[in-house]
Amino acid sequence: MPDPVLLDRLRAAVEANFDAEVAFLQEIVRFPSKRGQEAPLQDWIARDMAARGYAVDRFTIAETPLAAHAKAAPMIEADAAASVQVVATHRAANPTGRSLILQGHIDVVPEGPLEMWTHPPYAGVVRDGWLYGRGANDMKAGVACMIWAMQALRSAGLEPAADVHVQTVTEEESTGNGALATLARGYRAAACLIPEPTGHTITRAHTGTLWFRFRVRGVPVHVAQAQQGTNAILSAMHIIQALQAHTRELNAAARSDRWYSGIQDPIKFNPGIIRGGDWASSTPAWCEVDCRIGLLPGTEVSDAMAAVERCIEQSRAGDNFLANNPPEVLWHGFQADGFVQEPGSEAEAVLGATHAQVFGAPMGERITTAVNDTRYYGLYYDMPALCYGPSGEGNHGFDERTSLESLRQTTLCLAGFIADWCGTRELAAP
Repeated sequence: MPDPVLLDRLRAAVEANFDAEVAFLQEIVRFPSKRGQEAPLQDWIARDMAARGYAVDRFTIAETPLAAHAKAAPMIEADAAASVQVVATHRAANPTGRSLILQGHIDVVPEGPLEMWTHPPYAGVVRDGWLYGRGANDMKAGVACMIWAMQALRSAGLEPAADVHVQTVTEEESTGNGALATLARGYRAAACLIPEPTGHTITRAHTGTLWFRFRVRGVPVHVAQAQQGTNAILSAMHIIQALQAHTRELNAAARSDRWYSGIQDPIKFNPGIIRGGDWASSTPAWCEVDCRIGLLPGTEVSDAMAAVERCIEQSRAGDNFLANNPPEVLWHGFQADGFVQEPGSEAEAVLGATHAQVFGAPMGERITTAVNDTRYYGLYYDMPALCYGPSGEGNHGFDERTSLESLRQTTLCLAGFIADWCGTRELAAP
């Protein structure tokens, strides 16, 4: 538990820096860091962290041995050579504390029609205690928290007594390969904390995620003779209905799961993108649908993939065209395991004690039906992987926003956690 005097010292530093922290968050929100467009923001962060005195490692996914890793996901529609990762390291001389990874993703999802936003999605507008923008909450607020938590220690005249790797990664919203690339690069620590927007709770469990595309091909005819041709869009709808039925079966089985029995329909299936046809008066000869489906922790990814393929194969029997023309299935993104951070780690105890001091109440936990990067650290590299961060609204939606008061409190909580977990040393007077 952080010393109350030390926590007050850190609180004063957070308060003194807070306007600069909000300005920092506004600046990084102004970068439209969608998939494939993250490099300008990563370069800006690399320069900023170097100016703060960190040893900065800027590298692309292609510069790591990621391809050889069993859990690397296919990046069919993204360029690994253009996907930039940044690791800014505080190196402790003669370290005595426990090392730490602080990691946050800077990639964001598309903003959708601009006219449906109250404020421009990349303006970083501050109003009534909220900061608005695509990625403001998911998860650039968390990125600001972790960077400015480290800055609070420095402003308070302290430094961590152990190595701390501050990482900003890409691909969290599509494959997770950014986080995995940092591990393939060799970065390790005694614990990892990812400040996703959890509303000051720890993520106890997250589901896995699969991305796939199915394609239907056929023969177009004039719609006046529709019965003589094929309609790939209607055949695709038939497959979607089969996948919905498959999802209902998975959710029925989930009612006996240790972690997800109390969550209604934890397996989410989403046909997220559909393309098809060439002309309104021609039966569509092609259709392709990009889909996302979840899986419970403990389910093998290969088994979940095989089940999807089996469902699509079996659906052919109910469609005259598909019966003789098998659709193509392409796996093109997430192949992510679910993960449970089991209770009882020392890192969680330290975070919980700090949270209680800052917020005056015990730290809650959440079970989520979304995926995050903790699986890599906890499931494959055997380190405590804490997902805990600020609060906001509208992730992946219009008018996404993050709470500035939550930003302030979470920054203090992370600073206290770093101080307790890593230990501190007084900085030498300049």
